[in-house]
Amino acid sequence: MEAEVYNQSTFIILKAAYLYYLEDKSQNEIASLLNISVPTVSRLIKKAKDEKIVEFVIRDPYLQCIELEQKLKNKYQLKDVIVAPATNIHHQQNSIDQAEEMDATDNVKKLVALEGARYIQRIITERDVLGVTWGKTIYHLIHYLNPCQKINAAFVTMHGSISFISNELDVRSLVSRMSMTFGGRNYSLLTEGLLSHKDLTATLKKEKNIERVISMFDKITIALNGVGAFCPHPTSLLSSPEYLNPHEIAELKKKEVVGDLALRFIDRQGQECDTDLKERIIAIDLETFRNIPTKVTVASGKVKTEIVHAAIKGNLTNVLIVDYALGESLLNHV
Repeated sequence: MEAEVYNQSTFIILKAAYLYYLEDKSQNEIASLLNISVPTVSRLIKKAKDEKIVEFVIRDPYLQCIELEQKLKNKYQLKDVIVAPATNIHHQQNSIDQAEEMDATDNVKKLVALEGARYIQRIITERDVLGVTWGKTIYHLIHYLNPCQKINAAFVTMHGSISFISNELDVRSLVSRMSMTFGGRNYSLLTEGLLSHKDLTATLKKEKNIERVISMFDKITIALNGVGAFCPHPTSLLSSPEYLNPHEIAELKKKEVVGDLALRFIDRQGQECDTDLKERIIAIDLETFRNIPTKVTVASGKVKTEIVHAAIKGNLTNVLIVDYALGESLLNHV
């Protein structure tokens, strides 16, 4: 009985917890209201948790996402993983029409882009050089950047332009907008990404502006990229006839292409497909890319499984920001 004399009443524990968690009162305010010291309030709140008067629940799908993040991080030994919880998306293929399915896919892409924007803003500093690739997810990501967070970093295009895509998705436009949002410095390649002949590519690389930007590739500390899928079926815009002719597509298939990253075509081992395209592209080379300390890939959809898996295998990414479907598919990939 003697030990129980010093136990706090259940009421005072409950009252302190109620004021703290439900009324959003500070510990100082609670101390004043209950006429007790601040350290006592802190002990009461801890006791409420210890005695399970207060319990915390992370509801699905958030808990599932956190668990999946940890599993992916452990499986692939990644620096960081974020799985975006698609709380408003229901994949019921038999009950939604094609238009709704496309909207759902776009919404998932935007959720991943939002997480990507927040991640970049958390890690970037004025000492960083951020390399960027083209893509729709990157386009959405820029919309979610907070313009009030100014960081005088350097922003670099990691490849040349792609003439047939819309200007808003082009890497030059994306880097220009990103550097403007952050108030940083912009370094853009003023050339096409894929040229007709390797000799022309070699000549253009010696041009003053292009050479200056290419020299920045070795200084990149953070890479931010999307990926395009060629496997199990081609969905990448780079697989279109406006970019590649049938002969080039056939050559890439022979080399077991699974997708593209920074205009480089990647096989299952995470290596660049050995075709003549390799010498005709103005883009960061994969060996330089591998040396970037933080390589952030933002992607959504199970169709991206093979290319993302290849990127991990080839040391072309160490930070994944994905949706749940893609994350689960990667976890089950053998």
